[in-house]
Amino acid sequence: MLRLILRRVLVAIPTLILVSMMVFMLQKILPGDPVLAMAGEERDPAVMNYLREKYHLNDPLPVQYAAWVGQILHGDLGKSLRTDVPVKKLIAEKLPVTAQLSVMAMIFALILGIPSGIIAAVRKGTAVEMGANMAALSGMSIPSFWLGIILILVVSVHWHLLPASGYVPLSENVWLSLKTLLMPAFVLSLAIAAYLMRHTRSAMLEALSADYVRTARAKGVPAYKVVMRHALRNALMPIVTLVTLLLGELLAGAVLTEQVFTIPGFGKLIVDAVFNRDYAVVQGVVLCVAAGFIALNLLADVLYIVVNPRLRHS
Repeated sequence: MLRLILRRVLVAIPTLILVSMMVFMLQKILPGDPVLAMAGEERDPAVMNYLREKYHLNDPLPVQYAAWVGQILHGDLGKSLRTDVPVKKLIAEKLPVTAQLSVMAMIFALILGIPSGIIAAVRKGTAVEMGANMAALSGMSIPSFWLGIILILVVSVHWHLLPASGYVPLSENVWLSLKTLLMPAFVLSLAIAAYLMRHTRSAMLEALSADYVRTARAKGVPAYKVVMRHALRNALMPIVTLVTLLLGELLAGAVLTEQVFTIPGFGKLIVDAVFNRDYAVVQGVVLCVAAGFIALNLLADVLYIVVNPRLRHS
């Protein structure tokens, strides 16, 4: 097992290097010049030359990339080109917000997706399964930004039940913090719940047709025990790793939801940075998200090895 885990780690390292190169190069091809925004309205040539020298913008791209990687290896992600605030500080402020939103969305997705997948598998060929499949298809098809706007109009504007936008940290008010994220977490969870439902249904159908399930039924084991103790236990093995991967997608895919609900997380941070041509912030945030996604993929591989004994000796 340790050999397999080590192999996954060795694969993750060059992947992270490749991602860092892509993040750096894609940022450079964006239109616009950040120096023009930093130099002010007068755009004094002397000031612009100073800024280009300060941020190594006159150096060749390989030299810029090497300097950037060197800073990262020393724990320095640079400073915002507009506010001069360290990128690490910005990430430290925004990461808890997006992490809380993602965890709440995953909780909603687990509550909605896994039980509906189990029910759809047990009631195969009935109207219940058809309804679950239609709901899953709707969850994957409805745009999150459209659903967010509709919920704001109905729940916040007309019913006055939940805040329409904003965010309150958990350290200030736990209940109000949860209330501000209930709607965005629900919106963000629907597509994930749909994927979980379909995968859970497929895994449960395969497990319910296995020999050990037929043997348990032949012995007179009650139906709920057959489903929950025998079939579900084995069907959950691929679901565990899928949840880890989907959590990475939540961290990276909350951009639109955070914009709609004006949540000051990673999504709003990177959108503002792109519009302002703030290279350092974009590079730091995207690299952080990519590193987190790679780490979650590695965790998914490790969890699959842990929950599947057959892989431990391969």
